[in-house]
Amino acid sequence: MISGILLIDKPEGVTSFEVVRRARKALGIRKVGHLGTLDPMATGLLPLCLLEATKLVPYLMPEAKVYRARVRLGVATDTQDAYGEVVARCETLPTPAQIYPAAAAFLGEVTQIPPMYSALHFQGERAYRRARRGETVDLPPRTVTIYALSVDEVAIPEFTLTVKCSQGTYVRTLAKDLGDALGCGAHLTALRRLAVGALRVEEALTLAALAELGREELEQRIIPMARCLPGMRPVEVGLAEARQLRQGQLLVRPADDFKDGEQVQVLSDAELVAVAQVKSLTPQAVLAPVRVFAASE
Repeated sequence: MISGILLIDKPEGVTSFEVVRRARKALGIRKVGHLGTLDPMATGLLPLCLLEATKLVPYLMPEAKVYRARVRLGVATDTQDAYGEVVARCETLPTPAQIYPAAAAFLGEVTQIPPMYSALHFQGERAYRRARRGETVDLPPRTVTIYALSVDEVAIPEFTLTVKCSQGTYVRTLAKDLGDALGCGAHLTALRRLAVGALRVEEALTLAALAELGREELEQRIIPMARCLPGMRPVEVGLAEARQLRQGQLLVRPADDFKDGEQVQVLSDAELVAVAQVKSLTPQAVLAPVRVFAASE
């Protein structure tokens, strides 16, 4: 089994951990991680990092994510989505003309208080476990970024949004906050992740296909590590230099147009060797390995 990323289109009602469990079984490997949890209600893109590619998680997790969301106005729930208990209702709903400017106000940096029914840790335990016991969970606010937001369709009491956002954004909290801004309350009724960085749901396998395809067919769907960091500058090296980096040694290259402190991906013979950091530019660029990847057998 080659190291790389396998894209899965998660169905509703399945946890992200269950997707990982099924992937381990189908692929016959244990070392599988994912790039950001999707709630059971959510569907869409769940990229799985396999074997050595699990080391890529810190570089890929911060990538912007794109979602399509459906929001129900006039009803607020304790989980901020359709799986929760109704905590408030409002009969007076906004007009479509009021929704567009209200949504646009959330562009840029916004402060969110994560939902208490979340997987975040609170006092040494998952927040949702404490919330289910009826305990008060006061999670600290966080700043997230909404890079793009469009209202795609309005059919009161519901409307749909397409959102491009930073790591750590809760779209159900965005729905709740938007409902509060409109003065009627709201909750999320559907959520689908369309993209994680350059990865797209259109290229993903269904869970059914994951179970049905043979090992050779599944390997053909794995994105090799050498193609997993498109936003990072590539540096080609020979086999001897690749061994040098994998042993933790520094690599000296012509300064070219390197920037001091930047991180680069080092490739050799179509394989990802390392992520390295430029430590010096005088008189040559010194590349220090930050994370190295084992050679394929």
